[in-house]
Amino acid sequence: MVLNTGTPEEKRQELSRYFCETFDLYDCLFETLGNDQAYYRKAISLRHPLIFYYGHTASFFINKLIAARLIPERVDSDIEAMVAIGVDEMSWDDLDEKNYDWPTVEAMKGYRQKVRKRILSFIDTMPLEVPITWDSPAWLIMMGIEHERIHLETSSVLIRQLPLAYVQPHPYWQHCRSSGTAPENQLIEHPGGHQILGKSFDDPLYGWDNEYGHFEESVPPFKASQFLVSNQEFLEFVQDGGYSTEKYWSDEGWAWATFVKAMHPEFWVPSGEHYRYRTMLEEIEMPWDWPVDVNCHEAQAFCRWKSDVTGKQIQLPTESEWYCLRDSIDTDQPYWEQAPGNINLEYWASSCPVDQFKTGDFYDVIGNVWQWTATPIDAFEGFKVHPYYDDFSTPTFDGKHNLIKGGCWISTGNYAIRDSRYAFRRHFFQHAGFRYVESTAERKGTLNPYETDSLVAQYLEFHYGDQYFGVENYPVACARVCQELLNDQSGTRALDLGCSVGRSSFELARWFKHVDGIDFSARFICAASELQRNGKIRYFVPTEGELGEYREARLEDFAEDIDASRVLFTQGDACNLKPKYNNYDLVFAGNLIDRLNDPEGFLHSIHERIRPGGLLVITSPYTWLEEYTSKDKWLGGVRENGEAMTTYAGLQRVLSQRFEEVQSPMDIPFVIRETARKHQHTVAQATFWRKKPE
Repeated sequence: MVLNTGTPEEKRQELSRYFCETFDLYDCLFETLGNDQAYYRKAISLRHPLIFYYGHTASFFINKLIAARLIPERVDSDIEAMVAIGVDEMSWDDLDEKNYDWPTVEAMKGYRQKVRKRILSFIDTMPLEVPITWDSPAWLIMMGIEHERIHLETSSVLIRQLPLAYVQPHPYWQHCRSSGTAPENQLIEHPGGHQILGKSFDDPLYGWDNEYGHFEESVPPFKASQFLVSNQEFLEFVQDGGYSTEKYWSDEGWAWATFVKAMHPEFWVPSGEHYRYRTMLEEIEMPWDWPVDVNCHEAQAFCRWKSDVTGKQIQLPTESEWYCLRDSIDTDQPYWEQAPGNINLEYWASSCPVDQFKTGDFYDVIGNVWQWTATPIDAFEGFKVHPYYDDFSTPTFDGKHNLIKGGCWISTGNYAIRDSRYAFRRHFFQHAGFRYVESTAERKGTLNPYETDSLVAQYLEFHYGDQYFGVENYPVACARVCQELLNDQSGTRALDLGCSVGRSSFELARWFKHVDGIDFSARFICAASELQRNGKIRYFVPTEGELGEYREARLEDFAEDIDASRVLFTQGDACNLKPKYNNYDLVFAGNLIDRLNDPEGFLHSIHERIRPGGLLVITSPYTWLEEYTSKDKWLGGVRENGEAMTTYAGLQRVLSQRFEEVQSPMDIPFVIRETARKHQHTVAQATFWRKKPE
């Protein structure tokens, strides 16, 4: 969908059509499930069952519009908490099925229809100007639509990984019927060239944050395989013992291959001495001339094997080398009349022969299967996150997620455009294969050994760095105050809401057997999890201008007597927590209350999370901002009927029904370092509450 043409009313109608087409197509995909049990059967252990993904894309619209304060009420808070997060194989995902009481299929279908009606109503009434820009309410609708198109593809992979007994044929999802002997692959020279990547914020097509910015690179001449690697070509690697020869694999790849006991590609089905092939919905005779579906580890191992048997420097292409090939196509989705490759669902619901779509000297420059590259994803210069989806890209800037390019047969919307940038963990399965190159271009290793996200780095220094001006470390001080409130009683469970990068959670683990650390920002949770997992995290702090210092936080420096395994970090919304977060001896809400979109709603419900006699500790400097909380929902800092209303008085009014105040408020100062010569010196007020007997 083009964002900068037409009148506002024309664009409103177009947006409604695009939303309905996407929503209905996603429903149509789930019609391939043969029974209700298929919704609850895990395709792989590291992903949720499909009932999660069926509801997730609908809840995304509501959760983002709530976060942006564009709609006042949720559709179903229980479902929206249950399916909000936990999509990807990240360390903070919560995949323990004991924590979930999944809705029925009919209930989830009903929820999706309620969301459909709610979003269409919003589109009809929201303010709309053309062009649609990053700050427009319509951008969030586009975000939800393109997010659902992402999951159209990822859900199709999970369906493909289900046992056949759980799926059924469908007239819309028909695989290609053509197959035969694969053509012989060959390397063809390409002159390379100067690539300028990244798009501007006035680009007429919707984009995710990592697509914007600027990057330039001169690509020396290279040779690229004429075809994607076919099943037949990959068979040579399999038959030559590729899966059992360690020298062909990276350390990470070999660890994966031995752990899962991989001996052939994921969608090859052994049948006696031969193989059959699993499409999304059927098992068919092996189409040897279709592209092989592999993860990045397998593609890299094949390239090392190919180098060994040919004596050439065979590698996966870099992102820039792929763009050199992509330049041969002079159109883009949505401008083409017919796709120049097996993409955008314009042909089949499967791959097809690798010699079907030719552009210049090469076949399948786009489409058929995604093409793994050697490039770990990183931000372009000028990158910034969207304020309502700050964790789309940043968790992948870790050197562990390689870019895939070109799209596949089911890639639609943003997935199909030239500038799309998607990356997955190297063990991850998508409808992805590869082509190889003979190249001398440098392959980058692990990126971002230091945390350079300025806000995350600032809070890492706040939590784990130096003390300034004699002011005690704030998370440590807060945790100590919580412990003193226990009056030497041992605690079992604590909840640290708004845990940021985790120091207060670790400190609470001195006295509690289990601590849940929850923050809305995946960027913060990622940093806390990395420190917990690796025992250290490096980060960059500015001194002045572009200058700065590299620092390192280490668990051993402050946690010799702390069992860090007691802490579980999870991304979550304090105003809409999952039901499992309950029965706590202590809930600590540190500098959180004045950053919530509904602080009074939070206070009215927090008693449900605390056992009778349990404690609630709230700290805040009461810096109310309409950026976070609409003024009509401020607890204090306003005049009410002409009289001054403080936040402390607001807390007393809301909490008095369920809690008793157990001691007078306390001031706790803190200092946040911005640069070597600029610091924020703030004083928070701590208030202390005990839940009344029920």
